[in-house]
Amino acid sequence: MSDISTSSAGALSADPSSRYFVREHHPENGTLLGFWLYLMSDCLVFACLFATYAVLGRNYAGGPTGAELFDLPLVALNTALLLLSSITYGFAMLEMQRKKQGATIAWLAITGVLGACFIAFELYEFAHLIHEGAGPQRSGFLTSFFALVATHGLHVSFGIIWLITLIFQVRRHGLTPENGRRLMCLSMFWHFLDVVWIGVFTFVYLMGVLP
Repeated sequence: MSDISTSSAGALSADPSSRYFVREHHPENGTLLGFWLYLMSDCLVFACLFATYAVLGRNYAGGPTGAELFDLPLVALNTALLLLSSITYGFAMLEMQRKKQGATIAWLAITGVLGACFIAFELYEFAHLIHEGAGPQRSGFLTSFFALVATHGLHVSFGIIWLITLIFQVRRHGLTPENGRRLMCLSMFWHFLDVVWIGVFTFVYLMGVLP
C-alpha cells in the first residue's frame, strides 16, 4: 500500500499540471484603456497641427487664399462620405453584437469603400492644387494646410488597411472575443477621425473661404 501511495505521489509531482494552474493574464478592458491612451496622444498631434494652421493660416505670401482654392461642394461631398462611413461602421458593430458574421463583414466592406472614396477625392484635391501651383512650399498657409489634411488622410488610410485586415480575421476566425476587441478599437479610431475631420472642415475650409 505504501508503495502505491509513493508511486501516486511521484506521478502527481512529475505532472506539472497537477501543481500549477496557468492561464493567460489579460486585464479586463486593458486593451481598450491602452487604446484610449493612444487616442489621447493622437489628439495632441492634431492639436499641434491645428495650432500651426491657426498661426500660419493667413500667411499667403502673395499667393492664393483659401477662398480662391477651396472647392466647397467637393469638400462637402467628401465630408458626407466620411460621416456616412461612420454610420455604416455603427451598423457593423450592431451586427457584431447580434453575432451575425456575414452582415458584419458586409457593413465593414461598405465602410472601407466609403473611406477609400474619401481618400480618392482628397488625393484629387491635392493633385489639383499642386497642378495650379499651390503646393505646400508656396506659402505658410499651404504648408500648414497640407500638413493637417494629409496627416488626417494618412490616418484614414491606415484605418482602411486595419479594416481590411479585420475583415479577413473575422472571415477566418469568426466573431471571437479577440476580434470583438479589435473591432471596438477600430470603431473608436474611426469615429475619432470623423470628429477631427469635422474640425478640419469647419476650421480650415469653411473659415478659409471667409474674406
